[in-house]
Amino acid sequence: MNISPIQYISSGVNAEQHFQHIQQALRQGVDWIQLRLKDSNTAEKVSLARRILELKKQYTFTFIINDDVAAVAETDADGVHLGLNDMPVVEARKILHTEKIIGGTANTLPDVLQRIDEGCNYIGLGPLRQTTTKEKLSPILGFAGYASIIDAIDLALAPPIVAIGGIADLDIPPLKEIGLYGIALSKHMQDNFYNPQYMVYLNKLIHEHETKHRR
Repeated sequence: MNISPIQYISSGVNAEQHFQHIQQALRQGVDWIQLRLKDSNTAEKVSLARRILELKKQYTFTFIINDDVAAVAETDADGVHLGLNDMPVVEARKILHTEKIIGGTANTLPDVLQRIDEGCNYIGLGPLRQTTTKEKLSPILGFAGYASIIDAIDLALAPPIVAIGGIADLDIPPLKEIGLYGIALSKHMQDNFYNPQYMVYLNKLIHEHETKHRR
């Protein structure tokens, strides 16, 4: 199962803006899209998800829906990302096919150990710092928080761990050196849609820095 080290989490004021931002991310070369359409019901997510899936005729990418297992089950989305207060992973796995990706949020070492035990395909660990794209943030980790968690686990036994929450491009070198597998970007990616070389730059940062993560 291929987990991208550079992930885009959508944001926008409405469904249409989410769609436009996702189109722009794909034009940039992003190959992992997470639809994070908050304050909407399953039917609305399914409708938008089907439009996004049509883009697979033009682009090759993995498509994840945030929080909504039912929306994944109703579409051909590749998987779901579950928060700590969402459906338990074991229940999601019963509903979704075994080939579907299930990612899980974590904020603390116990969260990470729980996600490993649950069999998540990847873990979104964060936030690094304050972010405007998510309300009710978990406690800020900072680089020291990431380091203390990564140092306390056996990365050989863990799924890919992706840094989420307030991440910017210049955070990639220290996060990779700590041992993070990759990053998830939202607003920072959107702020760089104007730059056609942005994904080239991000991939260079990802691949030229040492990481302790083993797959």
